Amino acid sequence: MNEKKKTINAAVIGYGGAFNMGKSHAEWMKAAGIDTIAACDLDPVRMEAAAKELPGIATYTDYKELLKNKDVDLCINILPHNLHGNVCVDCSNAGKHVVVEKPMCITVAEADAMIAAAKKNGKMLSVFHNRRWDSDFLTIKKTIDEGMIGEVFHIEASIGGYGHPGTWWRSFKNISGGALYDWGAHFLDWILNLVPSEVTGVTGFFKTGFWADVTNEDHTQAIIRFANGCMADLQVSSLNSAPKPKWRILGTKGSIVGDWGDSITVNVEHNGFMATIKRNNEPGDWAMYYKNVYEHLANGGELAVKPEESRRTIAIIEAAEKSSKSGNTETPAYR
Repeated sequence: MNEKKKTINAAVIGYGGAFNMGKSHAEWMKAAGIDTIAACDLDPVRMEAAAKELPGIATYTDYKELLKNKDVDLCINILPHNLHGNVCVDCSNAGKHVVVEKPMCITVAEADAMIAAAKKNGKMLSVFHNRRWDSDFLTIKKTIDEGMIGEVFHIEASIGGYGHPGTWWRSFKNISGGALYDWGAHFLDWILNLVPSEVTGVTGFFKTGFWADVTNEDHTQAIIRFANGCMADLQVSSLNSAPKPKWRILGTKGSIVGDWGDSITVNVEHNGFMATIKRNNEPGDWAMYYKNVYEHLANGGELAVKPEESRRTIAIIEAAEKSSKSGNTETPAYR
């Protein structure tokens, strides 16, 4: 006889129109066996859309009313960045497991409060770093783990171009936290998963003021020093008129160059010569994030994205901004 599968009921908080992420999260959860039974957004129009897209769900315009729903096991917080911290703490205190969109929050103090609330209530807290299952990242990590390029000692990562940043949270620092909190959070999570060493220092270079109606930085750079001697240079920019590849990774036996295509280039030493290999990317699967969450909640499997890991990303961004202001290399509040 087949054992009955455990039911996990989820609620999406923040069903806003940006990328229609509420519906996307519901679909990824459905693929993992998690049922979406409720949604919340301040905008009643978005709740009308949710009711059509997810028939039968309960809808709310106040998340605190949603938290009274005893059938909800798991809350998905996809609100703007500045609302991640307090709302996640409220969800944990209401006895709910929590998944929060990246970035985890804006400050290390918020991250600490979120982790403390989850632990106090014996509930899961995880950050939606779905891009750990991107095809190019999986391929890069596999190539490094196989030892093809030897020991990694230098990483360059870059995203951006020359153009006005997007509107709303992509333009305003009080909502987003700053330019490095968007794609930078993905890149930092990737980098920390490629380099198994503690971060010892961060040097930041931030430029502001070119786009007159934007309070986010125009150009950001974080240079990260690791205890094992590796360094990483991350740039996120809207003033980059000469874009670099997404990835340039140097190892003692070769290198990796990756951009936004369906393959990476691997350069490896062979008999005194440097051979160039095109390696097709592994299949990606964002639903794997929620499959892991289901396995963790239903069967006690190890959580793939732990909150302490995501806290480190926030600590690095915070240190980069502090360094940009001080002119010194700063030690992140990293543990």
